[in-house]
Amino acid sequence: MRAAYGDRRHHRRAIGSRWRRLSAGRQALLTLAHLRVGHTYAQLATGFGVGTTTAYRYVTEAVDLLAALAPSLADAVRTASMKAYLILDGTLLPIDRIAADRPFCSGKHKKHGMNVQVLADPFGRLLWASPALPGAVHDIRAAREHGIIDALAEAGIRCWADKGCRGAGGTVRIPCWGRWATLSAGQQAVNRSHAKIRALVEQAVATLKSWRLLRKLRCSTTRITSIVQAVLTLHLTSSER
Repeated sequence: MRAAYGDRRHHRRAIGSRWRRLSAGRQALLTLAHLRVGHTYAQLATGFGVGTTTAYRYVTEAVDLLAALAPSLADAVRTASMKAYLILDGTLLPIDRIAADRPFCSGKHKKHGMNVQVLADPFGRLLWASPALPGAVHDIRAAREHGIIDALAEAGIRCWADKGCRGAGGTVRIPCWGRWATLSAGQQAVNRSHAKIRALVEQAVATLKSWRLLRKLRCSTTRITSIVQAVLTLHLTSSER
């Protein structure tokens, strides 16, 4: 967070902002309260003694700045080149939407949300989170649209995924297909081993959703990618300490 605070100070100097209701440090704290605790703009305005519009503007400015610092897929793949393998999983970030918004309705989860793909290392540590797509998008389609499968194949990095990535090919490995009772003893053993490896990705997903704002997003869907990338930046920055 300290590095991000320094970036905000530099950003203010770069745009020639001479006076603000809050210092760069207070703006950072306000943004952190929004992302980590999920405080609304009205609550932030009351707590920091500013107007609701000012709170919104400060949060938006800080989130965009943090999102620009998030690692790209190429950066994540370079980092992963030193790992034995990666784990890929998709998660749904719930959003506040009406039933008519079908593109955002996930048939798998039976709720509205945004699809985010997560890459974790063999210890379940979060390495990368993708831009957000409507919840109706299947995991395999999302992985292809983001270029995850091709990037991993080109780098020769093995990746464990669930059955949602069936047909991905490349270096992506999924469990044996079929009902448990119809699988051979060998296939069942493979699936048990696969499940043990993939179980650790839940830690990465939990890390992402430990930021309370991501548990129920009530903002415009066009802002969700920036929010996810900002959270990723803050998480990775704090993990380096």
